[in-house]
Amino acid sequence: MKLQILVPQYKEPDNVIKPLLDSIAVQQNVDLKNEVGVIICNDGSDVHLSDDLLKSYPFQIDYYLCDHAGVSATRNACLDRATAEYVMFCDADDMFMNVCGLWIIFREIQTGFDTLNSCFVEETRGPDRKEIQYIIRQMDCTFVHGKVHRRQYLIDNNIRWNDALTIHEDSYFNILCQQLAKNAKYCQSAFYLWRWRNDSVCRHDDKYILKTYNNMLESNTALVKQFQRRSMPDHARTYATNMIYDAYFTLNKDEWINQENQDYRAAVEKRFAKYYEEFHTLFDETPQEVKARCVVGIKNRMFGEGLLMEHVTFEDWINKIKTMLGRE
Repeated sequence: MKLQILVPQYKEPDNVIKPLLDSIAVQQNVDLKNEVGVIICNDGSDVHLSDDLLKSYPFQIDYYLCDHAGVSATRNACLDRATAEYVMFCDADDMFMNVCGLWIIFREIQTGFDTLNSCFVEETRGPDRKEIQYIIRQMDCTFVHGKVHRRQYLIDNNIRWNDALTIHEDSYFNILCQQLAKNAKYCQSAFYLWRWRNDSVCRHDDKYILKTYNNMLESNTALVKQFQRRSMPDHARTYATNMIYDAYFTLNKDEWINQENQDYRAAVEKRFAKYYEEFHTLFDETPQEVKARCVVGIKNRMFGEGLLMEHVTFEDWINKIKTMLGRE
């Protein structure tokens, strides 16, 4: 088999996952019976997919009931059961956005790759939450969407999802895939649709990042330690430095300055203080040119998100963090 699509399922019933399976069934110019398979692992929930649904498609679907362990562990469970040459992780509530999606992937497979990173389309809503909008998301390491990997590459390099990470877990896995690859490909043709769901917390909660930024710090901590274990000090320094600057600029955004959100800010600064204490040596060792590139990249992104001017200098904020640690 050439490609298996790996899907963690928790409480998504038949009608939620059906659009994904339907979007696979209509793919053109590929041999669905012999070249494509789907592995779905249920993460210990009592919402089970029906046999009628699973048996209604022209491609093989393997469905497993697993103990509850979280999304990362469930993706690993899918990966452990895979046998195809290439694998692609999809969320149960997403789908392929056009009938040529698999053909695009197979076109890239013809010349081979370790990891493939593509643009994808985000379905979202306007300010009134009613008007449907579609946004092209450029290639990044934040989301699992639109990425394909050679399975033996993952095995040979022991690249797995971190079982302890269940929020903002994607970047840990994606960055490892990209940074360890000898043959990474980038595809400008979008074939994955990140669908809108009204009950998706990360999409409808305006304070989602405020509530979960500490999870980003946890994910980055695991990543930096992974690079250290793999004797990749330059990568460890770069990603630690990037996280420190990201925290600084993020906490300068208006929503973090807003008085009603000060509890969130205090919680993040408390967690960041531990992060800084653990990795400040890596930051201090980072060459100035690397720091400058990190700052430019983050400031450009933050400008697009509405940050025009910082409320406090980086030096003053870091001194505040040091004071929290009792270092000054």
